[in-house]
Amino acid sequence: MQNQLKTEKKIILVGNPNVGKSVVFNSMTGSYTTVSNYPGTSVEVSRGQCQIAGESYQVLDTPGMYSMLPITEEERVARRILLEESPHVVLHVIDARNLERMLPMTLQLIEAGLPVILLINIMDEAERIGMQIDIQLLQEKLQIPVVGGAIGRAKRGLWELRDAIRDFTGNRATFVYATDLEKDIQEISNLMQGDYILDKRSLTLMLLQRDEEIAQRVKDREGEHYESVENAVNDTIFARRVDLHLRISLERKRICKGLLDGVITQQENEQFSFADRFSNWTMNPWTGIPLLLIVLYLGLYQFVGGFGAGTIVDFLEGSIFEEYLNPWVIGLCNQYIPWYWLNELLVGEYGLFTLGVRYAVAIILPIVGTFFIAFAVIEDSGYFPRLAMLVDRVFKKIGLNGRAVIPMVLGFGCDTMATVVTRTLESTRERIIATLLLALAIPCSAQMGVILGLLSGVPGALMVWTVSMIGVFLLVGFLSAQVVPGERPMFYMEIPPMRLPQLQNVMIKTLTRMQWYFMEIFPLFMIASVLLWAGKLTGALQWLVEAFNPVMRVLGLPNEASAAFIFGFFRRDFGAAGLYDLQTQGLLDPVQLTVAAVTLTLFVPCVAQFLVMQKERGWRTSLVIFFLVTGMAFTVGWSLNKFLLMTGILA
Repeated sequence: MQNQLKTEKKIILVGNPNVGKSVVFNSMTGSYTTVSNYPGTSVEVSRGQCQIAGESYQVLDTPGMYSMLPITEEERVARRILLEESPHVVLHVIDARNLERMLPMTLQLIEAGLPVILLINIMDEAERIGMQIDIQLLQEKLQIPVVGGAIGRAKRGLWELRDAIRDFTGNRATFVYATDLEKDIQEISNLMQGDYILDKRSLTLMLLQRDEEIAQRVKDREGEHYESVENAVNDTIFARRVDLHLRISLERKRICKGLLDGVITQQENEQFSFADRFSNWTMNPWTGIPLLLIVLYLGLYQFVGGFGAGTIVDFLEGSIFEEYLNPWVIGLCNQYIPWYWLNELLVGEYGLFTLGVRYAVAIILPIVGTFFIAFAVIEDSGYFPRLAMLVDRVFKKIGLNGRAVIPMVLGFGCDTMATVVTRTLESTRERIIATLLLALAIPCSAQMGVILGLLSGVPGALMVWTVSMIGVFLLVGFLSAQVVPGERPMFYMEIPPMRLPQLQNVMIKTLTRMQWYFMEIFPLFMIASVLLWAGKLTGALQWLVEAFNPVMRVLGLPNEASAAFIFGFFRRDFGAAGLYDLQTQGLLDPVQLTVAAVTLTLFVPCVAQFLVMQKERGWRTSLVIFFLVTGMAFTVGWSLNKFLLMTGILA
């Protein structure tokens, strides 16, 4: 398989976020895709295969990028792919409605000497608002293949795109800058003697814009000749006495304006559809917040908490496992396995089947599955970028911006994965604050689903839990924004069309994430079961539980709750499932259940999330977050217990 991937021609998709790259990728590759971290990074890249005119191609969907000069880790990975993957075609996907703003990156790709095909996507939306784009004229001006399409529901332009890839033979165009810049570019590029993947003209422009990674690559290739190149670059920057980054950007905008002259016409009979009005409602605080509450109520509370954590869990855990599977497996093990230690490992209190498989399949899987479906529906509708715009003002108060809504929402699926995604945030300050908030106040889908299912049956309990989570999130975020040093973030984001989710897209995304669950998370349940089994046999678990008992009594909880908190460090959902067992045994009254749910949600991140925190933020920051989160969880739990007993709200 590896040899095949090396010999296949590669199609690399690049472009801004939210321009339909993933839709194009899925349309070209179908379900034959893999998602994995790019070597040496934690940024995921999708790979797939497609057949065009009987020839096999490997297709790569890169992370979103706005320019060949990267800012975020995702943009660095996207450019590294262009530098290292030797593409047959670089497919630049842009939004037809924002052609003038996105075309400068097309120029950068062409200047770099890359084999570019331009796909102007979302043409249907552009035409609906009265825009007409002369594809043929733009193709003649750019001297590269240009395809217009709406590769979504109708797959418009997909066959034209495949034909353009099949017939592609290369392109070469040069765009002329101002005379003084052209003189500097020529002088510096002539000094370079090494062999490069990118065109020397493009490298020169990036050197003038102070791109450190490119400077290091040029230094490695030039060797002893690099000093003359470096001196020429520094002399040019000093002599111009202007911001060359801004100057080059303005020159590209001027060139793009000339390229688009006569290409775009705008009719005045623009009509606003219901989707346009609804899109505006989602970003207006007066209407957006009620709509967000409706989404949370229907998507998380009713579908995930009610249907997933209630109906499906009751059926699988109560009917299938408790009535049929558990007695059958336990009977087999008791009959054929005489060794106590092995019997305990398989079907004991912490057995691989009775605890690991039961929790993973009967309790957690329905919750994770329903969350993934809800997440995919919301994602495919185009709601998330609008949610980012809605919360941007509030997030700025806690040291973040609207872009941080992406890892926060992903945290409701898996905080470990979301911690990795904090790499997309621009500054170290934002990443630290986001990591802290994920570790403290964002429950993963499985944990949240169990808690929603437990608290929904207690009047007022779910409201107390929700207010506590939001209050802690905002308070800790606000305090962190005052303490953590660094610059305040800026915010920009593309807004895709608002559409009805497509069943095929929702199914592909859900199945891909379910596959991730079984490959990455299911084994952790087995490992946790083995560790708990070993702890029981050696007495270590009992010692740890007894050490936690005084803390439980301070919180007003029974001693049996200690095990749930210990389980929670192995997996957050293990702890929540432990509360489920305590509740079904009648060991928790409404106040205790609410206090336990709040404290456990705020409690230390699971071991997987902690290890990722250490990798992303370092030992010092991770340990500070660990102890801060632990102290905050127990402080809030103790305070909440006193408050509820004093007021009698849940009595």
